[in-house]
Amino acid sequence: MLKTIFDNIKTGMEKAVEHTKTELKKVRTGRANPEMFNSLFVDYYGSKTPLNQVSSISTPEARLISITPYEKQIIPIIEKTIIESNMGYTPSNNGTSVLIPIPALSQERRSEMIKYSHQIIEEGKISIRSVRRDGIHQLHLFGKEEKISEDLIKDNESLIQVETDKFTTILDTLQTEKENEVLEI
Repeated sequence: MLKTIFDNIKTGMEKAVEHTKTELKKVRTGRANPEMFNSLFVDYYGSKTPLNQVSSISTPEARLISITPYEKQIIPIIEKTIIESNMGYTPSNNGTSVLIPIPALSQERRSEMIKYSHQIIEEGKISIRSVRRDGIHQLHLFGKEEKISEDLIKDNESLIQVETDKFTTILDTLQTEKENEVLEI
């Protein structure tokens, strides 16, 4: 049972880190990154479909993203989706592709992106701490049911804290990497 508790904690913390990574990919950095559009869904024959499943997304230039749909008639739908996503891009099309120029970020915008990435990281840390809290709660319940000594419970709490610190450090590293990426000119 203790192994199950630890497995659940580790899995929960891994999911929190993966979710944070996904959210950080959406943060604008001033250079073309096709992954920014992975979270967009287009209305494709009445159902919400991920943009990357109805089109090919590429970066022909450092500051340009090209989205080539598999069916030309959805070009206006893709443009509308990008505009409504509030990502700050103005798409255009050349008849076969949606082109999205990525403007250079102003210093003010860079500061905003760094603040936003800090917020995303903090939400990830909150998720990790929540998993830790739930895990410790499960550990105490298990300890009472199985009449496990307080010393053993405290030792296991320490192990949970070690895992928490490990995953928090991963998030700190992600934050530093994203800051450096945003500050690149």
